[in-house]
Amino acid sequence: MIYDKVCLETFLEKQSQLFDEPVAESLEEADEFLDECMAQVFGSLKEVKRYFKENLDASGMSDEELLEACEVFGLPDGRFLIVEG
Repeated sequence: MIYDKVCLETFLEKQSQLFDEPVAESLEEADEFLDECMAQVFGSLKEVKRYFKENLDASGMSDEELLEACEVFGLPDGRFLIVEG
């Protein structure tokens, strides 16, 4: 997947919500890291919910809890980046 600048900058800024130590320090490193861990970008909360249902145990989680999950990075343009640590 090709990650755009919005995804990369958001991940760099917020990576501490998922990792104790930085895993990337530049846009290039962020792109490589996200590619390696197969991070995905979703366009809506509905898509995020479907992903969690199919891939992670999200039973009983509210929409708010899903959005607050450490794997979910809300992007400024309304999309969501999901990174499994």
